[in-house]
Amino acid sequence: MAPWKLPLLVAAIAVPVALAFALGGAAAGVAAGALVAAAIVVVAVRQRPLGPIGATPAEDDARHVLLVLTCSVEEPGDVRLLLAEAGLGGGRARADVLVLSPAKIGFLDRWASDIEAAREAAQRNLVATVAGLAKAGVVAEARVGDEDVVQAVEDQLQSFAASEVVLVSEAGADHSAAAAELQSRLRSEFRLIELGGG
Repeated sequence: MAPWKLPLLVAAIAVPVALAFALGGAAAGVAAGALVAAAIVVVAVRQRPLGPIGATPAEDDARHVLLVLTCSVEEPGDVRLLLAEAGLGGGRARADVLVLSPAKIGFLDRWASDIEAAREAAQRNLVATVAGLAKAGVVAEARVGDEDVVQAVEDQLQSFAASEVVLVSEAGADHSAAAAELQSRLRSEFRLIELGGG
């Protein structure tokens, strides 16, 4: 944390409580203190640890590639581009490939705990992509993950020791924040592939 941030945080906590005591008396001060405490708890709970993601890649000679899809990859041109960019086609050695599709859950669906439609959409992306890869001679497993791309990768790397993580996105879709975080936190090699989308 930068040195100037700590005094700013202390002031953000203390000033509202002190003003509430001064202007509204003890009841207002206690209420303001309770609100500040609740805000601190909410912020603390929402924070994710920002340590390295994944174990050190396995020392075997095999490639273990985690393809993270934010879109379906089924058009032959997109499949060829993906294979070329990820180094999965041509004369390269066979790779152990796992395709992961984060389930995109809408705001209201999340509150209603109705995630089935999002999981089904992610599964359709997986089926189309794995079929496209199979036509090109690449065998892959498929899994649905958390809606947050970084969290989905972090969860999957608990059971799949990837030597490479490839984020696949349509051109124009903004996944720069997720890509930047993965680039900085992954222990394995990371690459972002943007498909033409049309």
